Amino acid sequence: MDKALQTMIDNMPEKTGKSLNEWKSVLKMKSFTKHSEGVNFLKKEHGVTHGFANTIVTLSKEENNDQTDLVAQQYGGKENLVPVYDALIKVVKTFGDDVTITPKKTTVSIIRKTQFALIKPATKTRIDLGLKIKDKPTTDRLESSGPFGSMCTHRVQLIEANQVDDELVDWLKEAYKKAE
Repeated sequence: MDKALQTMIDNMPEKTGKSLNEWKSVLKMKSFTKHSEGVNFLKKEHGVTHGFANTIVTLSKEENNDQTDLVAQQYGGKENLVPVYDALIKVVKTFGDDVTITPKKTTVSIIRKTQFALIKPATKTRIDLGLKIKDKPTTDRLESSGPFGSMCTHRVQLIEANQVDDELVDWLKEAYKKAE
């Protein structure tokens, strides 16, 4: 856990009136289908600031949905893509201790201070890797963001682990560096 997050958790009782575990208990009594619903509930009903509310909901979700389970669900029936996913994760983990890998229901966000990559099993035979590299021209391989919209500036379609090559690693590093 990074220092800023730990500091936020440590300050939570003083700033919000409850510890993280107490807030998790409050959220367990409710059922929210969207992240924003939980955040808005904490803000409106309990006067929690946005930053604390977002952190509480995020950490509550992580507890309720084991990250390994989320990735396993994404690749159910797409097991042939797991080596591609594993190769991507192995690369980004080498960039530094400031990389956060956040599995969600359908994607995995790769974050430094901001998200710089997004991994999505797009079909049974292809992973779409979204990259955020502003002002980078597109190529045949480094396409425009396509289905990622404004979350990413580019997309690379991957079907085999050997496509996680030097060129792709360079693009990942460039996106990582720009996410300061």
